[in-house]
Amino acid sequence: MKNKKEEKRLARMFLNHVGTDKAVGAIEEIAVVRALVVKNRDFKGFMVGPQFTVGEKKTVLESLNGKLAFSDGTKKFLNYLIENDSMGLIDEIQGAAVALYLERTKKAKATVMAPVELDGNYLDRLKGALKKLTLRDVDIEFVKDPSVLGGVLIKVGSTMYDGSLRGQLRLLKEELIKG
Repeated sequence: MKNKKEEKRLARMFLNHVGTDKAVGAIEEIAVVRALVVKNRDFKGFMVGPQFTVGEKKTVLESLNGKLAFSDGTKKFLNYLIENDSMGLIDEIQGAAVALYLERTKKAKATVMAPVELDGNYLDRLKGALKKLTLRDVDIEFVKDPSVLGGVLIKVGSTMYDGSLRGQLRLLKEELIKG
């Protein structure tokens, strides 16, 4: 429980520091470092482990910054995480920052899964329907998933809307079993 509070506190601090107008770019920069920490065991061990000094970690971060050119707000935040031994929470902090940003800007993120690529007209109609349903602007992320036999699966936050053929057949089966 303590970590959840800490993650949210750090995400809030990060967004307040970079500002809403620069939040999307800063979150993307944090996502790059997060991906390194999550996917590269050696990098994570270096950044999280106690065997390296804060100075050594900052030197590596500065080298990384030379290649990726982080914004000042992102650099300061990452240095803060290193100084406070919180780099191990970067995965959760980035997720909390995205959720907090969406909440502050009255937006929602929807993941749409379908077996084939959907055309722009359909996605626009879907976006309008989701906006009415959620009362928020909706950003759609499309995922092509052949296991969705037909129709679409839509996830908005923790809510799943199943408009797939498999889902409809499952509902029909349950109705037939009930009698």
